[in-house]
Amino acid sequence: MKKFTAFLFLSLSWGTSRAQDSLVIRKLSDEIMLRGKSYENLRVLCKTIGHRLSGSPQADRAVEWGVTALEAAGADRVWKQPVMVPHWVRGKENLQLKLGSEVIEVPVLSIGNTEGTQGKPLEAEVVLVNTIDDFNQLPKDKVKNKIVFFNYHFRHDIINTFEGYGDCGRYRWSAPNAAAAAGAAGVIIRSVSTGEDDFPHTGAMRYADSVKKIPAVAIGNKSADLLATRYQAGQTRAVITTDCTMEKDMPSYNVIGEIRGSQYPDEIILVGGHLDSWDVGEGAHDDGAGCVQSIEVLQAFKATGIRPKRTIRAVLFMNEENGLRGGMAYADSAKVRKENHILAIETDAGGFSPRGFGLNMSEARKKQLQRYRNLFLPYGVYDFEGGEGGADISPLSKEGVPTSGLRPDSQRYFDYHHTNADVFEAVNHRELKLGAVALAAMVYLVSEYGLK
Repeated sequence: MKKFTAFLFLSLSWGTSRAQDSLVIRKLSDEIMLRGKSYENLRVLCKTIGHRLSGSPQADRAVEWGVTALEAAGADRVWKQPVMVPHWVRGKENLQLKLGSEVIEVPVLSIGNTEGTQGKPLEAEVVLVNTIDDFNQLPKDKVKNKIVFFNYHFRHDIINTFEGYGDCGRYRWSAPNAAAAAGAAGVIIRSVSTGEDDFPHTGAMRYADSVKKIPAVAIGNKSADLLATRYQAGQTRAVITTDCTMEKDMPSYNVIGEIRGSQYPDEIILVGGHLDSWDVGEGAHDDGAGCVQSIEVLQAFKATGIRPKRTIRAVLFMNEENGLRGGMAYADSAKVRKENHILAIETDAGGFSPRGFGLNMSEARKKQLQRYRNLFLPYGVYDFEGGEGGADISPLSKEGVPTSGLRPDSQRYFDYHHTNADVFEAVNHRELKLGAVALAAMVYLVSEYGLK
């Protein structure tokens, strides 16, 4: 009888706690959905600053915007953390396709961190390959001094588009090195894109020390279709003219704000996104959305008067896109200061409707967070099975910190990712706010109960 009484007491206590938690989460949700500042903050970031590649004047302005926004959210403390960042400059770029007697100029973006043609036209015959395996079968004399077109399609049979990105992304970050090693003069890739459009997608790559730094550019799906079709009909040539180059590293900052915990202030829950973006579009989904959602978490706790038991820290990382310097600097600082991060959450998958959280941690900790699933269901959040965290918090993960990534609906993200189409108008205000609700709910639960 005593065992049954104890079990009944624990069951009732659990049920009472969950009911109270549901009310607190609803309070946070109402604040964010009815009075939240995330959408307006995103508008200001996108429309008054715009894209903000690390090392650029826009990135400097974004740092000051971040300080102001975190102070306005009511953070107990706001500070800038110095970090040296790479400074890549795009400059002018042009791609002409010579298709028989026709000369067609198509939209193009240089792949990030590449070296261009110093503004001088590079003209060569095009060699088309569909896969890396096909390329590796070519004799070197078929590649030498040619422009290699890697015509690999983003796989639409992979339903989770982030898995598709992992499959396709290697053609951006590794194909230029493979082509350079074989003596190619330049590279064109079909963009890492799900879009039925002609927006080229940029993104980072890094030259191997052993290869010549050849120019590499991306074209949109419609231009890639045209080039592939006309290639089959006969000889094609391309003319690449680009100015891009890597300049000296520049000083910049992560921007950090926190609400100090009322009972366990030395236990830190981090929520963050990256402040930099590529130098096209406005960096709205990638990752302005994540920044304003992270700020909104602090805003919601302050506005509702909910005192977190543990310290909540919002971090706007600098240089995720082409270096990860901000994430590494933050982790280094945390290690030196012996800070105790009990959970780090990243939001860097777009401002779309939240569907779940990736949980990169021990099985026991996963099970603890998975037990909260029913509290998230009213907000359309149900998927707690993935194991990913995020790029900026990966250095913390290597130090043993449990990490998590907000998982929005992924179907549209790679239509916009790293393109001129990634603008404020592409973000829906309700979807953006719901992502902030999910983050605030997770932060509240971990602040309340810890992560054992």
